[in-house]
Amino acid sequence: MEYKWTVLTNTTLGILMAMINSSVLIISLPAIFRGIQLNPLAPSSFDYLLWLLMGYGVVSSSLVVSFGRLSDMYGRVKLYRLGFVIFTVGSVLLSITPGRGTTAAAELVAFRMVQAVGAALLMANSAALITDAFPITERGRALGINQVAGMVGNLVGLILGGVLATINWRLVFIISVPFGVAGTAWSYLKLRELSRPRREEKVDIVGNLTFIGGLVLLLAGITYALEPYHGEAMGWNSPRVIALMSAGAAVLAVFPLVEMRVQYPMFRLELFRSRQFSAGIFAALLAGLALGGLMITLTIMLQGIWLPLHGYSYSSTPFWAGIYMMPMLFGFVALGPLSGALSDKYGARELATGGMLIAFAAMMAMMTLSYNFSYLPFALMIFAVGVGNGMFVAPNTASIMNAVPPEHRGVASGMRSVMTSMANTVSIALYFSLLLSAFEARLPSAIYSSLVSAGFPQALALEVSRMPPTAALFAAFLGYNPMQVVLQDLPQGVASSIEASDPSGIKEVMSNTWFPRVIAPPFMYALRFTLLISGVIVVVAAVASALRGRTAPQSLGGK
Repeated sequence: MEYKWTVLTNTTLGILMAMINSSVLIISLPAIFRGIQLNPLAPSSFDYLLWLLMGYGVVSSSLVVSFGRLSDMYGRVKLYRLGFVIFTVGSVLLSITPGRGTTAAAELVAFRMVQAVGAALLMANSAALITDAFPITERGRALGINQVAGMVGNLVGLILGGVLATINWRLVFIISVPFGVAGTAWSYLKLRELSRPRREEKVDIVGNLTFIGGLVLLLAGITYALEPYHGEAMGWNSPRVIALMSAGAAVLAVFPLVEMRVQYPMFRLELFRSRQFSAGIFAALLAGLALGGLMITLTIMLQGIWLPLHGYSYSSTPFWAGIYMMPMLFGFVALGPLSGALSDKYGARELATGGMLIAFAAMMAMMTLSYNFSYLPFALMIFAVGVGNGMFVAPNTASIMNAVPPEHRGVASGMRSVMTSMANTVSIALYFSLLLSAFEARLPSAIYSSLVSAGFPQALALEVSRMPPTAALFAAFLGYNPMQVVLQDLPQGVASSIEASDPSGIKEVMSNTWFPRVIAPPFMYALRFTLLISGVIVVVAAVASALRGRTAPQSLGGK
């Protein structure tokens, strides 16, 4: 096999493994928490649930630029191999997690972060290795194929998670081990260093500590903001959140000053002098902000509203939501490699810009959906989002990587990855915050009036209507009937007395369709608002993409 295809297949295996692991966890969380005998919706468990969902992105985002810089200094292949090893070790540790309850949950969070270190090493070097191995006229196609593997991994993870979680929750993590072992062995046997390591340069210790510390503080603050605080749905007013975000922002503000004063900076600020590079990085950041939280929000809509209304049990909705989101994957797969190949010949500007405008049109169309929509129009809309994203990602990545000198490809790849990872994490927090804000404003009155109509005493209906919006949102996301969870927490005998006096009323409230109809109006209000915000961000991303210039790859010269 020609060496460039060896590189592509190995890096594709790496991203496939990482994305399978990401989606297989989301769908398997209920089984995992049952396996360790912990209720994920209990207030004491919420920290663990939140960090299992968000911690991976926080750690990988914080480390990927530093790892990219180190790979330029000590060898991209060397650090890429290490990424496979660490990711595999993390998967093994997760699969053998001892203990029960909060102890096991804390261990899962810690081992998940070990995985994130390995993933950061893989992400920091994948695009750089492909750029090293492929000539400039073939990079877009190669990067497109690599990124399609990530989307396929999302789907495979959902299917595997739905199957494996029903057998044993430990299998959810074991499934990554064969991929990790194969990738590690293959990378040690077949990959070779094409770049010239720059070992004479020194590690920017102050810059690394400043960047990693600032980003961890900032993202940790954003993550904790999703927790309820003193009766409020979210913790944006929490002193802990304010302190973390303020400290993170302050440290990151100092970071550029540090980088301008060291001889060998970790973050190559001079790369931003290239319009092609800076426009591509900024467009990637904006696209991540607009699209990162959209898929998870649409998935929650399917799980919490549409699927229960169409006869699916709550326990099955995580799996079926993944299946019904497949048109977005098909759109990306259809256009990813093709747009990458076209960008090799014609450049990235028109393709990437057009992709963002298609995504914008699809988002505006989704604003017309009712909560009980027909599936075919929805499928076409999310297919169009996938098409737009597929047209954008590979050309934009190729444009970024083509704009940097060979000796800086590792750090450039890391800078691109950190923008995307950080944007995805912030986007998920932003979408959740908007949904929770809408729930906080509209959900209590909707629940109260619906419970009274179902025969509940007014005092009890008022008490239930005060359920935390976070509990409602995450219950639906995890495949639980939210009302079943809430009523189980009522004082002993209250639910049974209601059932004795009005059995039809409590049966109605506990049905699969009652809660979706109650939350649908506030949810759709929030969804339309988030789509509007994302649409504006996508248009700015299109403008940024258009500003990169018309430079075609062939005119850049060299490999």
